[in-house]
Amino acid sequence: MVSLKKLILGSSSPRRQELLKSLNIPFTVRTPNFDESTLTLTNPLQKAEQLAKLKAQNVSLQSADEIILAADTIVAYNGTIFEKPVDQRDAYHMISKLNGTKHDVITAVALRSSDKETVFSVKTEVYFWELTEAEIDAYIATTEPYDKAGAYGIQGKAGLFVKEIKGDYFNVVGLPVSYVVRELRRFNFDVDMYVYSE
Repeated sequence: MVSLKKLILGSSSPRRQELLKSLNIPFTVRTPNFDESTLTLTNPLQKAEQLAKLKAQNVSLQSADEIILAADTIVAYNGTIFEKPVDQRDAYHMISKLNGTKHDVITAVALRSSDKETVFSVKTEVYFWELTEAEIDAYIATTEPYDKAGAYGIQGKAGLFVKEIKGDYFNVVGLPVSYVVRELRRFNFDVDMYVYSE
């Protein structure tokens, strides 16, 4: 018999919350409180995994039946990390670099319970179409780029820029859900009870 566990999402990301809700998985949001800018790693994979781990560690476990889930998504172009753009000029720079090329989206996920902890990451390759200056200018004039790593969200208007992906689509949105549910089972979280209930 799988014991009943409670999932705590250590993230204020609306996209991660929507993905879990779409699977019927119940969770409570408990946002981590630490300054991400203090982590100065430049390797995209290492930084994503370390940030996810630190987020999970900065959310308190309040009972033995809780599981903390935290994640961090990084966009990397030729090994360079593209953070959230600080302004329109920064967004223009990022989209122009991604224009007509391939980049990687890495989401690292950390899970932590009272007796167990794991960190894993998933990488998806994303290929952009060749974009016109008018397309880029119109996009960065919207509000969409400014709360997203790499200045775009695949589930929004910038989905029109994506020619092809190799890997997990939901990983680009911000949470590789098929990987997450498999790890949650290892933490004795009864995913199937929620996902497959009518």
